[in-house]
Amino acid sequence: MAIKGLTIIGESINDSVPSTQIKFENKDIEGILQLAEYQDKKGATYIDVNIGKREPGFMADLVKKIQEVTSKPLSIDTPDPEIAAAGLEAYNPAAAQNKMPILNSIAPTRSEMFDLYALQPFMPVLLLTERLDDNGEARMNLTADQTHASAKKMVALAKSRINDLTCKKCILDPGIMPIGSDTQGHLSRLIGALQRIQNDDELSGVNISVGLSNFTIMLPPRRPDGSPVKSALESAFLTIALPLGLNMVIGSVKRKYRILSEDDPALQCIREALNLQGMDIVTRVMMYTHY
Repeated sequence: MAIKGLTIIGESINDSVPSTQIKFENKDIEGILQLAEYQDKKGATYIDVNIGKREPGFMADLVKKIQEVTSKPLSIDTPDPEIAAAGLEAYNPAAAQNKMPILNSIAPTRSEMFDLYALQPFMPVLLLTERLDDNGEARMNLTADQTHASAKKMVALAKSRINDLTCKKCILDPGIMPIGSDTQGHLSRLIGALQRIQNDDELSGVNISVGLSNFTIMLPPRRPDGSPVKSALESAFLTIALPLGLNMVIGSVKRKYRILSEDDPALQCIREALNLQGMDIVTRVMMYTHY
């Protein structure tokens, strides 16, 4: 069952997924189209399309083919302006219930991607994991305050570059890091940033999304008792983050996301991890996954 109010961007058509990368390398277009159809059937609201470093023409052709097998809108997912332009130009809103695509993502260092809006209007994903220092160099955001400040700057920049853009058409990506190696407290940074964004009237109405599967990378699939690890910890994160404004994820339609009760061990693990520092965070997660 889907969680009410949570939009799923199906993650499977992505070059970073090993099984999908094999399909790309083998030019198995039919297999890729089957991924689009499957994610549509299983309830994805958007279908992500990330071809890695392949040619722009490949993105254009793939977008056209995917739109022949699904009416779900697409998320054009690339940091490369030429690949993004090819995908946006190929995109047909009429084949997607007249819904605009998502463009994932625009960082402070690639603001020229806003110009692509003239080719095809889109909902921009605004990356909040980095900021520009006084010298114009990119720096990672390490605190909730820095992430919140980036949110304000990126939304203001987006509105200045795209006429009539509203917060409701912006998607903020504050970045989610693997909890199994989170010695720097990125989870605490993320939750703190969500709280600040939620309380900021200037950002009222924004969408917030993360790549949810990143949260459980490298963790074992199951605990010793056979219970699932990844879907449980990702559900624990959602249980905490949804009330703070998170309403979208790039995620798997195969995962059984749900809102957890307060006595659920996975939720207890994540709540406790939020109050720990350094290796104690990792140790607490390992206690959950291995015992």
